[in-house]
Amino acid sequence: MSQSYLVVLGDRDAIGWVLREERMAFPSTPRAEVAALRQGDRLFLYATRGAWRNPTRDRGRIIGLARAASSVRRFDEPMEIAGRSFVSGCDLVIDGLVPYPGGVELQPLVAQLDAFPKPQAWSIYLRRALLRLSDTDSETLLGQVTPHLVSRRDALPTYPSTTSALAGSGGL
Repeated sequence: MSQSYLVVLGDRDAIGWVLREERMAFPSTPRAEVAALRQGDRLFLYATRGAWRNPTRDRGRIIGLARAASSVRRFDEPMEIAGRSFVSGCDLVIDGLVPYPGGVELQPLVAQLDAFPKPQAWSIYLRRALLRLSDTDSETLLGQVTPHLVSRRDALPTYPSTTSALAGSGGL
């Protein structure tokens, strides 16, 4: 049975890399959720409030829906991206994206989601590359984001920084 995760992306250049390459990379910090990620798992792509480098203007939003096209595997050699080292990763299939600058704002939904047992401190749960979601959370988020999705091909040109790769917080 597949699982669902929120993929936390903290930098616009990293978002561009993930969307362009249809891959995800993870640092060496051991995390149970990264080790548990399997081919076929559903991934909600989340851009943090600071990802677009204007946190006073921007909100943290779910910007896309993907599936893990492979399990996480260690790289033969660490991948260096903007001075950060990434030791493992997986391939993605991006099923749909919300054109930039859109997306489903996460903060108004946190009180309804099992992934945030302390909604008043919800952002602390986003200090990781992946956040596992319950089936109920997954269905809630799927219902919110699906009406806004278009094809990756159509949405990709709307995103800034799709030509360079720079790591952000959490994962990429």
